[in-house]
Amino acid sequence: MQEVVAAVDVGGTRIKAALVDRSYDVVAALTVPTPADIGADIGSTLASAVDGLLATAERDGAPSRLVGCGVVVPGLVDERRGVGLWSANLGWRDLPVRDAVAARLQVGTVVGHDVRAGLLAETRLGAARGARHALFLPVGTGIAGALLLEGVLISGDGWAGELGHMVIDPAGPPCACGAVGCLESLASAAAVERAYAAKTGERLPAERVAALAVAGDPAAGWVWGRAVAALGAAIAATVTLTGVDLVLVGGGLAESGETLLAPLRADLDTRLTFQRRPRLAKAALGDRAGCLGAACLAWDAL
Repeated sequence: MQEVVAAVDVGGTRIKAALVDRSYDVVAALTVPTPADIGADIGSTLASAVDGLLATAERDGAPSRLVGCGVVVPGLVDERRGVGLWSANLGWRDLPVRDAVAARLQVGTVVGHDVRAGLLAETRLGAARGARHALFLPVGTGIAGALLLEGVLISGDGWAGELGHMVIDPAGPPCACGAVGCLESLASAAAVERAYAAKTGERLPAERVAALAVAGDPAAGWVWGRAVAALGAAIAATVTLTGVDLVLVGGGLAESGETLLAPLRADLDTRLTFQRRPRLAKAALGDRAGCLGAACLAWDAL
């Protein structure tokens, strides 16, 4: 019977979970909607998902023994204590994620930040292999960043990387964090959808708005252009401050590929003068980055 860890990525809209072996091969995987009250009983919710994965592996002829669990969550995370300190999108404060999950699964559990874990996975398995200075910028329901500097992932005691809450436009829309004009309120997938609906009265997925922008739709073009400009401003500030020479864009909006990356490169070119110009690319692991990062954390802890 093979040994596996459970890897769970709790997102604002979806929970992605997998059983992952020592070679980082996925034995079984599932994606389910994130319950609106996920903080009320996160231990039972995640344990049920893992139990389902173990049953699936057994049924598929790959019986597995669970030896550990990694859970990654958004927002501010105290990784040492395994506590979700705050999440604007999931509405929790001081949530004891590690203890709740470990009590149900009865295996050692480690908790990390979803985006830092995603960058960890990209450094081992994806597009950041060999990098020493990188920014990982997933753009999905929310926006956060993770930094690799001098080959070290920067945590800042859990406070580093909240790029989504950098104020870009002080006259912009309100953000869930309580500020106004944050990057997340301008350029996340949810922000793109809201802005297009405000312009047209029609709510469309952000990916569809991107396609309409390319096709020449004026409202979509304005919304997409605002999102690109906000991302360019945030990346330029980060490059100036840290000197990163690789920017990996991930998350749902990155699936639009050059529809996002080409204008983002052009915008960044207008903002940078003396700074080292980073290579801007799509992250390799897609929406699996956080989950695979959780697996990295779990195996590292054993």
